[in-house]
Amino acid sequence: MTIRLKPGERLDDLQRNHLKIIQNPALFCFGMDAVLLSGFAAAKAGEKVLDLGTGNGIIPLLLSAKTEAAHLTGLEIQPESADMARRSVLYNDLSQRITIAEGDLKEASAIFGLATFDVVTCNPPYMAGSHGLTNDAQARAIARHELLCTFEDVAREAARLLRPGGKFYLVHRPFRLAEIMVTLSRHKLEPKRMRLVYPYVNKEPNMVLLEASRGGNSRMQVEPPLIVYQEPGVYMPEIYEVYGY
Repeated sequence: MTIRLKPGERLDDLQRNHLKIIQNPALFCFGMDAVLLSGFAAAKAGEKVLDLGTGNGIIPLLLSAKTEAAHLTGLEIQPESADMARRSVLYNDLSQRITIAEGDLKEASAIFGLATFDVVTCNPPYMAGSHGLTNDAQARAIARHELLCTFEDVAREAARLLRPGGKFYLVHRPFRLAEIMVTLSRHKLEPKRMRLVYPYVNKEPNMVLLEASRGGNSRMQVEPPLIVYQEPGVYMPEIYEVYGY
C-alpha cells in the first residue's frame, strides 16, 4: 500500500519480514531499548498483546514478525505518534492483526476492560518527573520523562489488564531497579526473569529487561548479561540476531 508521508517524516526499513515504519526525527524515533524489548518478550499462538505507550508502533510491528500472537494492540496518548503508527500498520498491510488506539495509559484498563490481554509490554519513560529534563521537544520529553504517567501507573494498569498468569514485559534503567521490583510486587506482578544489558563488557549496565507474571510465585531467573558492542560501531552477534540482520 502507498502511504503519503507528512513533512519531516521518513520511511525506515526494519530489516525483518520486509517491514517498514514511519518516523519523524523531530518528534521521537525508536531506539535500541524498544528493539531489545521486542526480542525479550514472547507471545504464544492465539494470544492477545497490548503495548502501553506504543509511540510510533515499533513494538507491535516487531512482535507481529517474531511471534504468532493472534492480535496486537498499541495504546498511545500523543495524536501525532498514534497517527504515524496507524499509517505504518496500513503500509505493512497488518490492519487485521494490529490495532492502534489513542488514549491515556493511566486509563488503559477502563478503555480495554479488566483481564483482557495475555501479554502486556511497555517501554516506559525512564526519568522520574522532570529530573534531568533538558529537552524542549514535548514529544521527546513525554517519551523520556514521567510527565504524563509514572511507573506506578504502568504497573497498576498492566496488572489490571492481564489475565491471571499473564506476562508483563518491560525495559527500564538499572538505577531504578529496586523501586521497580517493589512496585511490581505490590501490584501482584511477580518478577520471573531479568536480563541486564551492558553497552560494553567492561561498562556498567544501562538497561534492564524484565518479565513479570500476574499472580506468579516468588522465584526469578537472572539470565546471562547481554553485551551490545564488541567494539565501537560493531555489535555483538546476538544483537545482530535481535535486529534481524
